[in-house]
Amino acid sequence: MTHDYTSHIRWTGNRGAGTATYRGYDRTWDIAVPGKPVVHCSNDPLLGGDRGKMNPEDLLLSALSACHMLWYLHYAAEAGVIVTGYEDDPVGQGEVGLGGAGRFIAATLRPRIRVAAGTDLARAEALHHRIPEVCFIARSVNFPVHHAPEFAVEP
Repeated sequence: MTHDYTSHIRWTGNRGAGTATYRGYDRTWDIAVPGKPVVHCSNDPLLGGDRGKMNPEDLLLSALSACHMLWYLHYAAEAGVIVTGYEDDPVGQGEVGLGGAGRFIAATLRPRIRVAAGTDLARAEALHHRIPEVCFIARSVNFPVHHAPEFAVEP
């Protein structure tokens, strides 16, 4: 079975002369998905982008982390692991090759998971290892995704 996902990308960086010169336009755009808030984006700040806007690398890393989280919560509910809080500060490692072409070479998800008192932490940790087999985003990337979870137990 296949699914279609749609989006609308609109470049917003025309300062009036389009791409007449390399430095004469902004690398900004909007992402618009029907029925959802518009996301204003820019390129990577290392390339002169706006630090206050999401860039493609931010979006990919965030999607990877969110997909992992949703599957973790699903598996936790099935396994009787009561999660009461979940936060992640993922890190993606990139490299830039000759000619300026870049790519992700790895990512590490670093979730901090709060669980109910009495939780079997080994069982809670083991759930992470099942996710790469099912997470849509993790199965779609061509770089390794590592997991370094931390757990806190509710008093």
